[in-house]
Amino acid sequence: MPFAHFLLALAVVAIWGSNFVVIRLGLDALPPLLFATLRFSLAVLPAVFFIQRPDLPWRNLASYGLLIGVGQFGLLFLAMRGPQPAISPGLASLVIQTQVFFTLMLSMRLTREPVKGYQWLALGLAASGIALIASHTDGSATPLGLAMVLAAAFSWACANMVGKQAGRVNMLAYMVWTSVFAVPPLLLLSLLVEGPQAMAAGLHKADLGTWAAVLWQALGNTLFGYAAWGWLLARHAPATVVPLALLVPVFGMSTAALVLGEGLPAWKLIAAGLVLAGLALNLLWPLRQWKNAQTQTELTK
Repeated sequence: MPFAHFLLALAVVAIWGSNFVVIRLGLDALPPLLFATLRFSLAVLPAVFFIQRPDLPWRNLASYGLLIGVGQFGLLFLAMRGPQPAISPGLASLVIQTQVFFTLMLSMRLTREPVKGYQWLALGLAASGIALIASHTDGSATPLGLAMVLAAAFSWACANMVGKQAGRVNMLAYMVWTSVFAVPPLLLLSLLVEGPQAMAAGLHKADLGTWAAVLWQALGNTLFGYAAWGWLLARHAPATVVPLALLVPVFGMSTAALVLGEGLPAWKLIAAGLVLAGLALNLLWPLRQWKNAQTQTELTK
């Protein structure tokens, strides 16, 4: 990978990791469901008028938009809302990565492929880290907050399966057009759950920093992040690009510590190490096998 491409990949994972702090700052003014509505609205407008819709069934676009918009980010924002969130930004950035294991389990379920030994080990390591987080009650994560982020991760995994059915598409166009279907249900939920009065109060309280957080969510995290990642995957082997995603929780926890003063006690670092070890094993083992197979193929030519 050229150094410029590596810097692009690093910029993407830094944006995705630090995004949890941005979410927390935006939630200081905006109700969570309204915040999510604005985030996806700005991902749609005005891009939807200039980017052609992917040649896919409407059902696929709608399913992905609902799962990502309402399921993933709706639940994530709700868990991180308020002056005393149900889960801290750093831990949220870590726990949400369990989507890797949910995706694995769903894929195995659909293909009826048995779970391999290294996958059970990876799952066990990550589950140990999650259990360690759940066993601590210092305010970093409540049982409800942990459950909500795990549910958000499961919704992300379901979206991954829907995205897989879409095949190789322009990810920028895909994110814009699937976001169209995230906005109406989020807006309706915001009206029903949060109410017009809270929505108006949030918009009145929002300052330049709040709107910068919304823009960062829509343009940086959603459009630039996914488009750049798809661009890199189209030009480099998965074994080169995918492992860099392991840095997302690293950026998330370190940014939360620097910006918000979120503590990093020993138990939290151990939990992060267990989850990241599980993620690394699950990602790197098959990529290593794929690389070995590629090498063998080259040798036999």
